[in-house]
Amino acid sequence: MPPYDTFDAGVGRMRWAGLTAGLVGVAVTAMVAGMLGAGSAASSPKPLFVDLPGARTAGSIPVDVELVLAVDISYSMDPDELALQRDGYVEAITSDAFLHALKGGMHRRIAVTYVEWAGLSEQRILLPWRLVDGGATAAAVAAEIARAPIRRAYRTSISGALRFAAALFEDNGFDGIHRVIDVSGDGTNNQGPLVTAVRDEVLAKGIVINGLPIMLKRPNPATMDIPNLDVYYEDCVIGGPGAFVVPIRAREKFKEAIRTKLVLEIAGRAPQARAIPVQLRAPRIPCTIGEQMWQERWGRGSADYR
Repeated sequence: MPPYDTFDAGVGRMRWAGLTAGLVGVAVTAMVAGMLGAGSAASSPKPLFVDLPGARTAGSIPVDVELVLAVDISYSMDPDELALQRDGYVEAITSDAFLHALKGGMHRRIAVTYVEWAGLSEQRILLPWRLVDGGATAAAVAAEIARAPIRRAYRTSISGALRFAAALFEDNGFDGIHRVIDVSGDGTNNQGPLVTAVRDEVLAKGIVINGLPIMLKRPNPATMDIPNLDVYYEDCVIGGPGAFVVPIRAREKFKEAIRTKLVLEIAGRAPQARAIPVQLRAPRIPCTIGEQMWQERWGRGSADYR
């Protein structure tokens, strides 16, 4: 891993970049969908489950969004939070709001995969790529996610999760108008490459990164929490046209926040409240804060803790 003092505060841009272009794209998509009509979309093949090894060629299935749900399972997440997180995605995928947004796209279908992550070498595909084109496939995907056992693992490597997730778009059998990584977590990057360097690497591939920072606990220096995790995600993690963050600050809002974020991603939109492009200024907090806190508390080469 590069030394922490090599971080350039100016590295990493594109948070909220292209918001206007993204909204224009949504309008164009809606217009074209109206011209084609539901019959055209219905004539395309709609298999229940697909696991295709083919590259992004003419034989790939066209979808509105290829979506990677990258979900934090590090030990800083308590069992209740892990259960809330899992239930939130299960309920969001089958919600009326999600299904309505799904039907508003040009192809009226998306491809989704669900990945759990923690440390640098700790990523697991819980749900392989699945096609979601309506209530039946959404329910099948939700059931597949729900029945998997909940687990936890050591450390927090957002950079490792992003790099792993980006590779999943290749040879996945789908051809999406948009490619999105939806990363959730309750802490900063503290293992692996610098998160800003990997973020820029992912953005260069035309992939959008959105964030779901989980901020349910009072920040505790002993567990290396920070009070402004949403700012960290905005300035150091997310990026691409229309990229956004939906923070979760209350347990009773957990499921609602997940549903809101998924609907926005499927609709190709960002929250209206944010209008100032953050890429126009330097990060408000150091993007190496997680690595710095880990080094100060445990030192290089210490045993894994969270």
